[in-house]
Amino acid sequence: MTSRVVTVRSDEPLSAVVERMTRFGFSALPVVSPSFRLVGMVSLLDVLRFREEHDAEGAEADGRVRVEEIMSPDVLSMSPTANVSVVAQRLRSHGELRVMPVVQGGRLVGVVTRGDLLRHLDLGSLRTGQRRLFGGRDKPEDALFALEQRRRTGPPPVAATPVQEVMTREVITVGSAERVAVAAEVMLHHRHSALPVVDGENRLVGIISEADILADPLAGRSAHTTVNAVMTRAPITVDAGATVGEARALVADRGMRTVPVVDGDRLVGVLSRSDLL
Repeated sequence: MTSRVVTVRSDEPLSAVVERMTRFGFSALPVVSPSFRLVGMVSLLDVLRFREEHDAEGAEADGRVRVEEIMSPDVLSMSPTANVSVVAQRLRSHGELRVMPVVQGGRLVGVVTRGDLLRHLDLGSLRTGQRRLFGGRDKPEDALFALEQRRRTGPPPVAATPVQEVMTREVITVGSAERVAVAAEVMLHHRHSALPVVDGENRLVGIISEADILADPLAGRSAHTTVNAVMTRAPITVDAGATVGEARALVADRGMRTVPVVDGDRLVGVLSRSDLL
C-alpha cells in the first residue's frame, strides 16, 4: 500500500478537491476528519456530476460547496492485514472504484490502487524498475513534488468549447499484438489508468485498462498474453466535433476515466476527467 496519502477534509471547499486532484493527477481522494478518521471518498466524477446538476452556477460554486456535500460517505475499506487477492477482487468488482482506503482503528493508514496491484503482478519476466509511489528513500515532499502535473491555466472550459481545444493530442497508445506486460509498464510509467489500442493506421480498435489486466487470471502468469486477449473492444468514444458539455454528460453518465476522441475511426486525441474540469 501507499502509506503517504494526499487527503481532503470534509469541511474544506470543493475547490480544494479540484486543486489537489488536478495538481497531482489523482482521480479520487480519501476524505478525513481532523483526527484523520476516514469519513468518505470524493472523486473527479463526483465533481463532474455536481457541476452537471448545477450547470447554471458552474465552477463558481466550488468555493461555496463543502466536500461533505458531494462525497460518498459509504466507503469500502480494508485493513492493513487484508489479503492482496481480496483487495484485487474488490477493486475488480466495483467498476468506479480504483482506490481502496486502508483503515486501522477507524483511522486512514494508507491506500491501495489498481496501479499498486499492477506493480506487484508477475508479468512474465518483465521488471519495470518503477519505484513505489511515495516509496523508496525520497522525502515525502519530494515524492509529492515529482507527481505534480502541468496544469492548464485560465478558467474551466465552458460547455460550448470544442473538445479538440481541451483534449490531449499526443496520445500514448499500444498495439493489439503487444504483450500485456508492455502495456502495464507503459501505464505505470506514464501514470495512465488506460491506453487506447490502435492498428498500424491509427484506427482505434479497443482500449486496455488496469481493470482489464487485473481481471484476466492469465495476465500475471503468461509472458505471452497479448493486449488483444484482454482489451475492451468497441470502446465508447467522443467525436472530434463534440463539445465539452456533451463530453461531460457522457462521462457523468457512464463514469468513464479516459475517453478516446475519434474522427471517423481514427484516433485523434483522448479526454480525461481533469481535462473537462
